[in-house]
Amino acid sequence: MPPKSPKFGGLELFAIASSAKLGLGSNRLLLFMEINSSSCLPPQSEPPLSPRQTLPTMYDLPSENLEDAGLPDEFHAWQSQLLRTTFKPQNWDPDEVFSAMDLNLYYDITHPQWYKRPDWFAVVGVPRLYEGRDLRLSYVSWQERVAPLIVVELLSPGTQEEDLGKTLAQPGKPPSKWQVYEKILRVPYYVVFSRYTDQLQAFQLVGDSYQTTELTQGRLLIPSIGLSLGLWQGSYENLERLWLRWMSLTGELIHTPDERVQQLAARLRDLGVDPNQ
Repeated sequence: MPPKSPKFGGLELFAIASSAKLGLGSNRLLLFMEINSSSCLPPQSEPPLSPRQTLPTMYDLPSENLEDAGLPDEFHAWQSQLLRTTFKPQNWDPDEVFSAMDLNLYYDITHPQWYKRPDWFAVVGVPRLYEGRDLRLSYVSWQERVAPLIVVELLSPGTQEEDLGKTLAQPGKPPSKWQVYEKILRVPYYVVFSRYTDQLQAFQLVGDSYQTTELTQGRLLIPSIGLSLGLWQGSYENLERLWLRWMSLTGELIHTPDERVQQLAARLRDLGVDPNQ
């Protein structure tokens, strides 16, 4: 007499079908069935905590990619944008000025895959558009043939040592940021700013090395472009804090487009004209 076929409930039949479809062995099938049967346990007496209470918050998680330290957080984006919109060299046509934030900067033709990614940098004497017609995907120094005039790095915990020139490159590895800016590209001005301490440090290339530059009333003066770079206490993107921004040589603010609109509206109101009409 043939043996009787075992009887299975709905859960067991589901597990067997699933194991056949997934190619699970008998041991894994048993484990699969045990796990699924556990879902039939009676509900807990207390409701589970919400994901908001149990998962890591932004204060627990790194704001930088551990494989590529220094990737921008929200402050990096806003601060770099303020630098870009206020960088208006007085003696250069806007079509011959280029600035970028978080853009790959390729620097060594013998190692064409090596690059740095400054938080913000500016170049004068190159077309605003690549070859006068296209937006840049990166800045390739051996094609552009003009090095940046200034590089700004915004200090973050993962990059602070390198940004301040306190690390050395390992044999066979890419050089540090400091080495690239100072020795390879020979960038005339290098600035670092910490939002944690509100400290601004400026360096100028003198001969073959960077020297700390004395600030004038808290500003770095760059006469060749008729601008200075300094700290300003004010509201940008509705956030009141100390910001790094461009000014005239005498310290007058270079206004953002939004600030210019606000100034125009204020003048119209002074004349009795409603700017919203």
